[in-house]
Amino acid sequence: MGKESSERIQTSILNGLEKKVLIKLATIQPRWVTSDMLTYLGVVGAIICAIGFTLAHINIHYLWLSSLGLVINWYGDSLDGTIARVRQTQRPVYGFFIDHSLDAVTIIIMCIGAGLSPIFRLDIALLVLAGYLALSIYTYVCTILEGKFRLTYGALGPTEFRLAIILLNTICMYTPWIHIQFQCFNQHFGVYDLGAICIGIFIYTAYIVQFIKDRRILAEQDPLKPYHPENQ
Repeated sequence: MGKESSERIQTSILNGLEKKVLIKLATIQPRWVTSDMLTYLGVVGAIICAIGFTLAHINIHYLWLSSLGLVINWYGDSLDGTIARVRQTQRPVYGFFIDHSLDAVTIIIMCIGAGLSPIFRLDIALLVLAGYLALSIYTYVCTILEGKFRLTYGALGPTEFRLAIILLNTICMYTPWIHIQFQCFNQHFGVYDLGAICIGIFIYTAYIVQFIKDRRILAEQDPLKPYHPENQ
């Protein structure tokens, strides 16, 4: 339990199509391309994404660089485990350790980069980051307890969120919406801040809903034992 050998639960909208694409990509990779190489490529993609976000202060079209970083991040992060399974070269302990340790690094880099961009407030980006890390911790705890690794929650997963950010980047570059501001509780929010808030709401809602469901299941598996003072 708690390793790459755990049952993988994927329920996202694009899961079926994505799995076919990843298997195809894994079969055509040169032999010198390794899982570790792809994992680190995912980190490089996150860095490129953050740089693109930050450079958008100079020119908003640098958001294309941010979107490219997200694609590179998807390629490395999604393909590293797939290529190991296709080649039957899995390393359940090491793979779980390196992959998910660096997942935390990549999301930190990307969220801070988004917060330093002209389209997202830093505090909102950090709120999304906190929710993502909390949901990740919850996922790893349940992997250990249940032997099930939940990659997605509901119909959305990391791939769908990457696509959502790419869509926001594209809209931002070609519409004047970036200049629209709202005021609430003496704070100014942009249109894209509202999109980030919606993402945050989904993450925290998924956490609460899954916690309630798993708490009931685990309580039945591990019921409260009666107290017998005489046994002390």
